[in-house]
Amino acid sequence: MLTQVINKEELKKLYDKDFVLWVEENLKLLKDKQFDLVDWEHLLQEIEDMGNRHLDSVVSFMAVILEHLYKWENFRENEKMGNGWIKSIINSRTGIYKLFRKYPSLKVKAQFELENAWNDAILELISWFKDPENIHLAKKYFGRIPTEKDFPGKCPYTFEQILDYEPWLKDLEE
Repeated sequence: MLTQVINKEELKKLYDKDFVLWVEENLKLLKDKQFDLVDWEHLLQEIEDMGNRHLDSVVSFMAVILEHLYKWENFRENEKMGNGWIKSIINSRTGIYKLFRKYPSLKVKAQFELENAWNDAILELISWFKDPENIHLAKKYFGRIPTEKDFPGKCPYTFEQILDYEPWLKDLEE
């Protein structure tokens, strides 16, 4: 902790210079009820970021699921291809369910992040086609490495499908 009381401007500068010390100083000010010295601007931003951290995790899991569902339905070449995608979908769903159980309000918020997750999935799809092992698939399906324009502009899956759609079980149900 700082040995001397710092003013509000010095505290704001500390945010960029030494974040840990900034946290300690603001915490001390809050505990001492010296609210007028707290760096409220950055503190409120950090609180907002804390809440978004879990939503960002859900969006990341959603993007993985979307990427692998799309690969499964559009680029699967043989019976053996895609088992890793299924495992990834199942693991990502487990991650989402855990977050929803711990923070129920995330389920409502996540529904509004579908397009963001899809845009992230598209970037991963493009990267996948750039992998030397998959360039032949890029040539087969697109004649080149695909770009964002080669994928649907709107997410082709619903939020409900992200949570429970299992196209690999379709053959078992028939």
